[in-house]
Amino acid sequence: MEISELYQIFLKHHVVTTDSRRTPHGSIFFALRGETFDGNQYAAKALEQGCSFAVVDDAKITGDERFILVEDVLKTLQQLGHYHREQMPGKMIIQVTGTNGKTTTKELVSAVLSQIAPVQWTQGNLNNHIGVPLTLLTLEDDNGFGVIETGANHPGEIAQLSEIVDPDMGLITNVGRAHLEGFGSFEGVKKTKGELYDYIRRNGKIGIFLNASDENLVEMAGDLPAVRYGLTGTPNVEVWGEVVECNPFVKFRYRQEHTQWHTVQTHLIGAYNIHNLMTAVAVGMQFGVPFSLINEALANYQPTNNRSEFRDTGRNHLIIDAYNANPTSMAAALDNFHQIHADKKMMILGDMRELGADSAQEHQHVVDMAAACGAEVWLVGQNFADTKNHFRLFPDVEAVKQELSSHPIQGYTILVKGSNGTRLFQLPEFL
Repeated sequence: MEISELYQIFLKHHVVTTDSRRTPHGSIFFALRGETFDGNQYAAKALEQGCSFAVVDDAKITGDERFILVEDVLKTLQQLGHYHREQMPGKMIIQVTGTNGKTTTKELVSAVLSQIAPVQWTQGNLNNHIGVPLTLLTLEDDNGFGVIETGANHPGEIAQLSEIVDPDMGLITNVGRAHLEGFGSFEGVKKTKGELYDYIRRNGKIGIFLNASDENLVEMAGDLPAVRYGLTGTPNVEVWGEVVECNPFVKFRYRQEHTQWHTVQTHLIGAYNIHNLMTAVAVGMQFGVPFSLINEALANYQPTNNRSEFRDTGRNHLIIDAYNANPTSMAAALDNFHQIHADKKMMILGDMRELGADSAQEHQHVVDMAAACGAEVWLVGQNFADTKNHFRLFPDVEAVKQELSSHPIQGYTILVKGSNGTRLFQLPEFL
């Protein structure tokens, strides 16, 4: 079946699912394959439970006209997402990628743009080869904005996702030392993230949003048309900003040259968020969002999903940043925590994943930074256990939970930071 034909079916059944346990009435089931499962085996069940059609790529599974046989279900899903996006030339599509801050930036940008127009954006962390087309298929109406987050851990992934998204403008938050096992080196990270710039350049798109305070991004951008922004003192920018205070929430201010300052108190933890906030300011300004509405959107934004999230449990004050961790984000979190004033401070740090040959060196570097912070430190995971340190060591999160259950702690300001796989996000209820 041609994509144009499948698209006509999609227009009448515009809810798509890839999970046979979630089958909204009238939806289309895409029978994706994985390392340990074959969605084709669940196609009939999905139809029984409410789906109107099932897209499959196993000829033995087909039955009546409700089974749509294609060569490759994943490729078909990606083509359908792209085709749907191409039917909306009037919608401004902004693609977001980067090592750190993708999700926070996506949400801040969306909050600002929502002040003036409809915005659809990537929900949760649906930023991969499956999540991106699913996000594109949720776009509605040929107006407003789409803010699409894209992630990668191997070369070529951003290039592939850019082809699917076909963005009008691109935005790279930063490039850092993450997924080194997949990228091979920091230069590999830069090359892969830079594939978004390559797409914008090659296809003559509008341009990019460029944090001109980041030398790596400036180098990668070259002569691309750019909306430039940065920290105070950065040359040749349209708007600059700076942190006013961060104890623990970020208050920042921004202005254009020869204009008054705009000061905003946010609910974000971490001075490093100034870059994410300034990105949202620059995007808002580019599309004519009044300063008063930019300020309102940024002041009202509440972080969730264990990303720079502050919680007062009644026993302790928690800074929870346990969704992801890499050397760059870990260094930023520790530096910020070092600057926070509190009588009793503690850090619970979990292993960083996918660092390959650099893992031992990077974990030792984190331990050395932690030692300079003047806080009690607990380390979780084998990578940290292999470092030279004098801190308390735990093999996994279960051991930490047992310790906290038998010996509760109180009156601390605590940073909880680690890769999602260490599952440190389970700790707040014990703190």
